[in-house]
Amino acid sequence: MHIAHYIPLFPFLAFVINIFVGRRLKIGSAYLAVGTCVLSFLCSLKVWQGFLQGERSYSLGTWLLIQGKPLDFGIIVDPLTIMMLLIVSFIGTFILIYSIGYMHDDPRFSRYFAYISLFMASMLGLVLADNFILLLIFWEGVGLCSYFLIAFWHERPAAAKAGIKAFVTTRIGDTGFLVGMLLLFFTTGTFHFSDFQFLRGPEPVLTLAAILIFAGAIGKSAQFPLHVWLPDAMEGPTPISALIHAATMVAAGVYLVARCFPLFAAHPAALQTVAVIGGISALMAATIAVVNNDIKRVLAYSTISQLGLMMLGLGVGGLSAGTFHLMTHAFFKALLFLCAGSIIHAVGIQDIRQMGGLFSKMKVTSVTFCIGALALAGVPPFAGFWSKDEILLTAWNNHHPVLFAVALLTSLLTSFYMARLIFLVLFGKPRSELHAHESPAVMTIPLVVLSVFAALAGFIGSPLKEATGAYEGSQVMMLASTMVSLTGLGLAYLIYIRQMALPQSLLMSCQGLKQLLLNKYYIDEIYEVVLVKPILRLCQGSFSFDMKIVDGLVNGVANVTQFCSGVLRRTQTGLVQNYLLVQVFGVVLLIMWLLKI
Repeated sequence: MHIAHYIPLFPFLAFVINIFVGRRLKIGSAYLAVGTCVLSFLCSLKVWQGFLQGERSYSLGTWLLIQGKPLDFGIIVDPLTIMMLLIVSFIGTFILIYSIGYMHDDPRFSRYFAYISLFMASMLGLVLADNFILLLIFWEGVGLCSYFLIAFWHERPAAAKAGIKAFVTTRIGDTGFLVGMLLLFFTTGTFHFSDFQFLRGPEPVLTLAAILIFAGAIGKSAQFPLHVWLPDAMEGPTPISALIHAATMVAAGVYLVARCFPLFAAHPAALQTVAVIGGISALMAATIAVVNNDIKRVLAYSTISQLGLMMLGLGVGGLSAGTFHLMTHAFFKALLFLCAGSIIHAVGIQDIRQMGGLFSKMKVTSVTFCIGALALAGVPPFAGFWSKDEILLTAWNNHHPVLFAVALLTSLLTSFYMARLIFLVLFGKPRSELHAHESPAVMTIPLVVLSVFAALAGFIGSPLKEATGAYEGSQVMMLASTMVSLTGLGLAYLIYIRQMALPQSLLMSCQGLKQLLLNKYYIDEIYEVVLVKPILRLCQGSFSFDMKIVDGLVNGVANVTQFCSGVLRRTQTGLVQNYLLVQVFGVVLLIMWLLKI
């Protein structure tokens, strides 16, 4: 049974209904969105069952001809597709359920569920597309929905600016993606992913095409240097942050590289580019997260860092390692953002320096938050440990010592800043007057469910399932990874719980670095000086040219015409005797000219 193409149609139907009659449905708009997402998940399970029974990709028919070659609307069904379908629909369902409690008093309640349903439909369609053209359509749909949702509270200037920033920044990467896609087509004659195993063409051209396609992934997955939009995206509702950071938008970039992996693997320079950009993003974002004091922004920089690790894993040749971490990260990052939303919902602040002592007041949220944090920190046996260990092992086995060191240092920083978050938010004495309370069941039940997967999902791809020899070969790496994670936790414990006194000289020497990290390496400021202001000046100059030269010429012609008509219309008196006088005068002049008088 070919039913995969129905999966994105269910949430799209919810979008259409909610956008037109959602206000009348009230709470029913939320139930409709949740119900259609559940249907998508059930259909995804059915597709998985069909795949195990031998069903594969299929075509829905020819769309158009390009240079005499048919372009089909097709559905791709393989393990990567099935994994993404299950993750997006499953996590999306619980984020929608959570949103019922989080957004219950918002005046645009039904519109929120309309947008999020369209977001889900776009991401599910992107995953199912079997060619670049179809993927690009849904890819841009995801970008559009991200703008709607990040700027959902558009009456706040910061939210409106964040939505525009996300939209414009990702368009830069998408431009490269479009050029690379077209370059690949005009070189090889195909848009279909199934043809990537057999591509033939000039090596430099295909390498360039792969790197340009990767530019699209850099924008969507917020990798350096196009990472600047993601922290500002925290201005949107927290459930949207969870959806963007866990299962949809940022996952799309990693999915694109994984989908095009045969193309990258055949061109080592392109694959090396993926690894290097991933390594830079992972380490850079982790260092910024260490000093950030906004609970959602710490998690945002963590997302950039973890996506960098996924790119690094893919770039060192670990397709399974990168996609495995994509899966585990989706569970624990969605959990962490929803826990953060529960805390913000309870205390009304986001600055972790004003929190503390919340564990006793919000036990469900606190326990699940700890599970998500330990999974992200890579502490065994939680999910993140297994996938992060797989990336480290792949980097080492494939002889990338520098990237291995970057990944190991990133792991150390990750465990440190997550432990810092736990200790400052949940433990110790409250640093301000907080009237915290546990969130309602509609918000805590999704936390409990996701925490189970954050704890156990890693066993799906753990070395415990492999042969004894393979398992024994990874034991050293597992031990090293564990020691690094525990070291980060221990350092945070000594500094934030035991209040370990640091030497004054060490503190003074770190002030410059701390200031650099607090200002996020001044990348936004550099962009402001190098790009934003020159472009604004160019736009102002173009506006002046348009107003003074282009409009000036048009308006000048109009003014001359108006002046001439003003003069000439005085001759149109409406008196017959005046017209006869002019006529006689004209005849006299004509006779004189003919007689040459």
